[in-house]
Amino acid sequence: MYNLDPQDLGSKLVYKLMTGTIVPRPIAWVTSRSAEQGIVNAAPFSYFNMVSSDPPLVAFSVARRPDGDMKDTARNVTDTGELVVHICDENLVVEMNKTAAILPPGESEIDLTSLTLVDSAAVSVPGIAEAKVRLECRLESHLPIKADDGRVTHDLLIARILRFRLDESIYDEEHGYVLTEKLRPVARLAGSEYAELGRLFKIERPT
Repeated sequence: MYNLDPQDLGSKLVYKLMTGTIVPRPIAWVTSRSAEQGIVNAAPFSYFNMVSSDPPLVAFSVARRPDGDMKDTARNVTDTGELVVHICDENLVVEMNKTAAILPPGESEIDLTSLTLVDSAAVSVPGIAEAKVRLECRLESHLPIKADDGRVTHDLLIARILRFRLDESIYDEEHGYVLTEKLRPVARLAGSEYAELGRLFKIERPT
């Protein structure tokens, strides 16, 4: 078995090892709005997961640009305090991938797609109408992540869910269940690889 010390590896190899072993990862497909021009940005992030349910918090990390500047999403969210997190399904993965394009701050990734925006109930940032899950959020906490030499390399954003917006087709209101087999979420793997749902199975927890 290989025994690799991250301190002995370059950052590119560490990235490959982490994205190749920590799989599958959920994807936060985030819309945000710039404070200056009101441009709505959309971008996917796979450094993402839930933090707690009381209060309802999610977290995702946004890598800095090579020059150390914040990416649009991180800057918008820290400036305005608002965002919408979407869960991407199999039908939307191609459109989602288009929003990963690197554009100047004054341009919107939505314009590269056939997606439509819809008003949110709890925040001023619009959501993506085609997404079956929209989590309208307020920024709870921002933690700059620093490398050993002091450079800020990522922005960790923790957001509080203010509204769950769920399509009727994926929600069992009577039991309070999200129907995974109807949602068909997409997960991130390494490189250019994604994963769809495979076989679903249950294992009862020990008592």
